[in-house]
Amino acid sequence: MFLVIGKTDESYLEEGLKKYFDRLKHYVGFEMKVIPDLKNRKALTEEAQKEAEGNLILSALQAGDTLILLDENGKQFSSRAFAAFLEKRMVQSTKRLVFLVGGPFGFSANVYGHADKKISLSPMTFSHQLIRLLFAEQLYRAFTIIRGEAYHHD
Repeated sequence: MFLVIGKTDESYLEEGLKKYFDRLKHYVGFEMKVIPDLKNRKALTEEAQKEAEGNLILSALQAGDTLILLDENGKQFSSRAFAAFLEKRMVQSTKRLVFLVGGPFGFSANVYGHADKKISLSPMTFSHQLIRLLFAEQLYRAFTIIRGEAYHHD
C-alpha cells in the first residue's frame, strides 16, 4: 500500500500516478490511500500538524504491517538494490508493506517510532506531491527488474 497525506493538486501528477498504478496492477495488488488534509491546518503549528497527521497515519495501519517511510534521511538505493530489497521483503512473512509519504512538514516522532525502515529516493528535496510520482515509477521499475523485463537499462 502507498499511504499519502492530502490529495494531489496537479493534473499532470494525477495522470502520471494513474499510468504507473495501472502498470503495477500486472505485478502486485496495489492501492494508494489518501489521508485527507487536516481541517484548519493553517491555524496549527508545524508540530501540531505533524502530530495530528501522525495520529491519522497510525490509525490507517493494520497489525503486522511493515511501515516504510519515504524520508530524506533514509537509506538510498540504486534501482536494482531497491528491487532486491522489495523482493526480499515480499518473500518474508510480512502481511503488508506500507510506503508512506508524509505531509509538507514530515513525520511526527510517533510515526518515526513505528517505522520499520526509512528510504530516500534522492539527497535532493522534492515536494510531498511530486515524490509520489517518482516513487510510483521506481516501484514499477523494481517489478520490471524482478521479472527480468526490458524496462530498466544499466
